[in-house]
Formats: sequence, C-alpha cells, structure tokens
Amino acid sequence: MRTVQVAEAEARFSALLAAVEAGEEISITRHGKVVARIVPEAPRMAAELFRPFWQESDSDLEAPAELLADPSPVLD
Repeated sequence: MRTVQVAEAEARFSALLAAVEAGEEISITRHGKVVARIVPEAPRMAAELFRPFWQESDSDLEAPAELLADPSPVLD
C-alpha cells in the first residue's frame, strides 16, 4: 500500500486513481496520520444490490427462484 501526503494527492489525483484502478490501495496522510484510503471498488452482483429491496417486510414480491426459466417458444 502506497502512502502519500494530502498535497501530493491533490497534485496527482488522476495518477492515483489510475493506480487504484490497477488494484493498488493508497493511504492519504495529514501531519503523519492516515486520514483517508482510496481502494478499488469491489465488484458486486445484482442480487447484492437488490437484497435490501427483497427483504422489505411490507413487500409482497418474492425473489426469483434460482432455476433457469423455461425457454420461450419460437414464433414463426
């Protein structure tokens, strides 16, 4: 993990973001203390994003089954 001071982070923000996109983690320090970290975003599954919606108690909707859908008939 690379550590940079606030002034350097301000001056080289685009380059730091490129490093984070490549998988690197960056700590930003002020007066020798870490005040922030820039880390790559973890990939998320759609099911994870919608989980709070499916768990609402007042919703009458159900999460889809983990089965494949029946194929649709081909219309000529």
